[in-house]
Amino acid sequence: MASARSSFYFVPLLLLLMFVVSSTSATAALDSMPSSRNATARLRPRKEILKYKRIRAMLKKLNKPSVKTIQDPPERPKDYNFSVNDGGSRAGDVVMQAWHAAGEVCPEGTVAIRRTTEKDLLRASSLRRYGRRPARWGVRRDSSSDGHEHAVGYVNSDKYYGAKASVNVWSPRIGDPSEFSLSQIWVISGSFGNDLNTIEAGWQVSPELYGDSNPRFFTYWTTDAYQETGCYNHNCRGFVQTTNKIAIGAAITPKSVYNGRQFDITLMIWKDPKHGHWWLEMGSGLVIGYWPSYLFTHLARHANMVQFGGEVVNTRPSGSHTATQMGSGHFPSEGFDRAAYFRNLQVVDWDNNLIPAANLKLLADHPGCYGIKGGSNAYWGSYFYYGGPGRNVKCP
Repeated sequence: MASARSSFYFVPLLLLLMFVVSSTSATAALDSMPSSRNATARLRPRKEILKYKRIRAMLKKLNKPSVKTIQDPPERPKDYNFSVNDGGSRAGDVVMQAWHAAGEVCPEGTVAIRRTTEKDLLRASSLRRYGRRPARWGVRRDSSSDGHEHAVGYVNSDKYYGAKASVNVWSPRIGDPSEFSLSQIWVISGSFGNDLNTIEAGWQVSPELYGDSNPRFFTYWTTDAYQETGCYNHNCRGFVQTTNKIAIGAAITPKSVYNGRQFDITLMIWKDPKHGHWWLEMGSGLVIGYWPSYLFTHLARHANMVQFGGEVVNTRPSGSHTATQMGSGHFPSEGFDRAAYFRNLQVVDWDNNLIPAANLKLLADHPGCYGIKGGSNAYWGSYFYYGGPGRNVKCP
């Protein structure tokens, strides 16, 4: 009986002790927690959840399932197979991307697509404008007031139905993650107001868009001067890819080496006379895909300007000119093996002929930062060297 009585009292005492300890622990835990206002401000769970919901919805929209694309082959420009010998220089043609080196291939009937990731969207300064350039509101391309700086060769004295050129590939240094450096062909129509139509293709280094400093093959288009229409690569409806051998937005390899071997890509954009679509070709006959003619207003008929060259964004970090490089990061006066170049500049005429880009004009809107220097010879046809280091003693 005594044993039973002591057990009876022991259980309540044990429960009481457990209650005191747990209460003390709970009080200590509450005391150690920040105020509910501070916790909400720090975690902002509702805002974060909404942001991730938007990201997930956007990823679903951007990353489409594999489909088979069928399209009649385009009618290529006449003499498109004609190539100019480079005279034994150390320049090689690049049609290889980094994913090829890993042995990856896409099955027949599919196309190679670089998938957009959550990290890509989290890096973006604006989800609404992800994959788009800043709107320019009618600013001419030869103006520096919008922070975009250029060194380009251009023709604008005729009606144009395409363009072709070879450009060597570099990995220019980017001074600020929000900036980019690119080298490309522009096919342009309309005024430089809100009705500007462009088709663009080339290589680009953009840490914000791609998350690294590799040169990447890219495309772009717009019909309203970069305001609401168009985008990079496959970041909106527009460009229709037809090949499984090249992924738009993927890294290009190898790259040119200063004072060493040079590697370039050959790009051609042209309007198919049969269906009116604008097609893109890379290398020796590798057709990438097309921009449907219905996307455009002025370019539904023809282009009135073609440009070749480089562009950088200058956000003026720390109040001075950016150190973002264009091309190789060296001035054109250094020449082959050191400076970036465009060679064999050609345009497509009204009769679907590839002809030399006559009456080429050269423009560098900040020559102390990025320059341009042209020429012509039997090997490279019409060509120019371009680029520069950005901030230097002549470009404060």
